Amino acid sequence: MDQTSTLHVHAVEREFSPRAVITGIVLGILLTPSNVYAGLKIGWSFNMSIIALLVGYGIWQGLAKRSSARLPWTLHESNINQTVASAAASIISGGLVAPIPAYTLLTGQQLEAVPMVAWVFSVSFLGIWIAWYLRPSLLNDKALRFPEGMATLETLLHIYNHGHEAATRLKVLLSAAVLSGLAKWVDSFVWAIPRWSPTAQLERLTFTADPSLLLVGFGGIIGIRVGLTLLLGALLAWGGLAPWLLEHGLVQLPPGSSGPQFAVLVEWLLWPGVSLMVCATLASLAIRLWSLHTSTKASGGATWAMPKAGPALGFLLAIVLVVSLQAMLFGINPWMALLTIPLAICLAAVAARVVGATGIPPIGAIGQLSQLSFGIVAPGQVPINLMSANTAGGSAGQCTDLMNDFKVGRAIGATPRKQLLAQTLGIFIGSIVGVLAYLALIPDPQTMLLTEEWPAPAVATWKAVAQTLTHGLDSLSASIRWAIFIGGFAGLLLGILDSLLPAHRARYLPSTAALGLAFVLPASVSLMMALGAVLTWLVSCRWPSLTERFAITAAAGLIAGESITGVGASLWEMLGNL
Repeated sequence: MDQTSTLHVHAVEREFSPRAVITGIVLGILLTPSNVYAGLKIGWSFNMSIIALLVGYGIWQGLAKRSSARLPWTLHESNINQTVASAAASIISGGLVAPIPAYTLLTGQQLEAVPMVAWVFSVSFLGIWIAWYLRPSLLNDKALRFPEGMATLETLLHIYNHGHEAATRLKVLLSAAVLSGLAKWVDSFVWAIPRWSPTAQLERLTFTADPSLLLVGFGGIIGIRVGLTLLLGALLAWGGLAPWLLEHGLVQLPPGSSGPQFAVLVEWLLWPGVSLMVCATLASLAIRLWSLHTSTKASGGATWAMPKAGPALGFLLAIVLVVSLQAMLFGINPWMALLTIPLAICLAAVAARVVGATGIPPIGAIGQLSQLSFGIVAPGQVPINLMSANTAGGSAGQCTDLMNDFKVGRAIGATPRKQLLAQTLGIFIGSIVGVLAYLALIPDPQTMLLTEEWPAPAVATWKAVAQTLTHGLDSLSASIRWAIFIGGFAGLLLGILDSLLPAHRARYLPSTAALGLAFVLPASVSLMMALGAVLTWLVSCRWPSLTERFAITAAAGLIAGESITGVGASLWEMLGNL
C-alpha cells in the first residue's frame, strides 16, 4: 500500500499528459479495427484495457530506463492511456457490427462514412454523459464491485509492482501477435491454407478446419464451459438439425451446389438460435435485476438514487445530436426520436448496475429489449426499431465501459473530469477508425454479410428481431415458427436455471449465449474456438501458474495480430481495385 500511495503523490502532476493521450490514441487506432473484425466474424469483442496498459508501460518505461533525463511513465498516465484506447476499441457497441449493418440489409440503404461516424459518435457520447451522472451513486454502492474494472486495476498495480513481469507479458503478447499476423498474411497473399474436411457431406454442412489463430485465441479466453457449449451447439445445429432440414426438404440447396452451404442453411438455423439467445438473456437480466433490488433493499441502500448536478452542456449536446441525427439520417419523427432518450438513460443505468454486480455487460439484452419496446410503440417501422434501439444499446456500451474506468480511477486517485475527456477523445478516434475499418471490410453488406466468411451473428440477431416485429410471425414458415417457439422456451428455461442455481451447479449448464451463437456461426468457427478452449484448459491442468500469467496475454496477441492483418489485407485489396 505504501508503494501505491507513493505512486499517487508523484503521479498527480502528470496525468492527462500529451504522451499519455497520444499513446492512447495510437493504440486506439491500432486496436479498434481488431474489435470490428472480431465482431463481424464471431459476434464478440475483446476488452483492450490490458493490452493498452502493457504496451504503454513497455514503451515508456523502457525509454525511461535508457535515458535518465526521461520522466517515468506514471500510474495515472497509464490509466489515461488505457481509458482512451479502450474507449476507442469499444466503439463497436455504437452499432457498427449489429444495427447499422442490419439496417442496410433490411432497407438497402448504406450510410456514407461521415454520417456513420457522426451517428456512432453521438450514441456513444450520450452514454458517456449518462455514466458521468450515475458515477457518484454507483461507485458509492458497496454491492457493486465492477469486476472488469477491478481486473484492470489489479493488472495496473501489478505491472508497477513487478516491472519485469510486465516486460515478459509484453514479449508474449507481441510474439503471439506476430505469429497470428504472419499466418493471416500467408493465407491472404502467399498460399491459401486449405480448409480441410473429412467428407464432401461434412464440408457442405460447414464442418471444415478453419486455420484461424484468432478463433483459437478467443477460445483461450472464453473458457472450457463456453468452448464445449459451442462444440455441442455446432453438433446439434449443423450436425443434427441441418441434415434433417435437407432430408425433409425444409431447406433447398441450389442445383449443383458444392462446398460449404452456410448462407442457405443459416437462413433457417438463425431463428432458433436467435430466439434462444434473446429469451435467455432477457430472463437472466430480469432475475439479476430483481435479486440486485432485493439485496440492496435488504442492506438498507437505495436501488436508484438521483444523480448529483453537474455540467449540463455536454449532456444537452449529446441529446441534441442523437435526436437530430435520427431525424436527418433515418427520417424518424423528432418526437419519436426524443422518446429514445429516457429509454436510453434507463437501460444504460440498468446495464451499469448489472456490470457493477456481475461484470457481464448485457448489451445484447439491452438492444433486444429496446427493439421490443419500439416494436410496441411504433410497430412495423424498421428505422425506428433498429436505430432508435441502437441509441439505447450504444449508450449502454459506453456507459458501462466508462463506469469500469471510473472504478479504476477512484482506486488510484485519478481526476474524473480528465477520465471523461479521455473517454470522449477515445470515442471520437474510435468512431472514425471503426467506421473506416467497417467500410473497408464490408464494402457491400448485402452480399458479404451472413456468409461463411462474415457470419456477423449480432447482425443476424438484430435483423431477425426487427423482421419479426415488423412483419409478424405469420410471415415465417410453420417450421421456423415452431423452431422459434422451441428455441425461446429452451432459452427461457436455461436462463432461469443459470440465474437461480448456485454457481457450483450452474457451471455444469451449457452457456446459453454460446449455444445460440453456434446456430448462427459456421461449424468450423465453433470447432476452432472449442479447440482453443480445450487446449488452454489442458495446459492449465498441467501448468496452472503459467496459464494464469500468460494465457490471456497470448490469446489477446493472437486476436490482435490476425485482425489487424485482416483489416490491412482488406484495405490493400480495396486499393488494388481502385
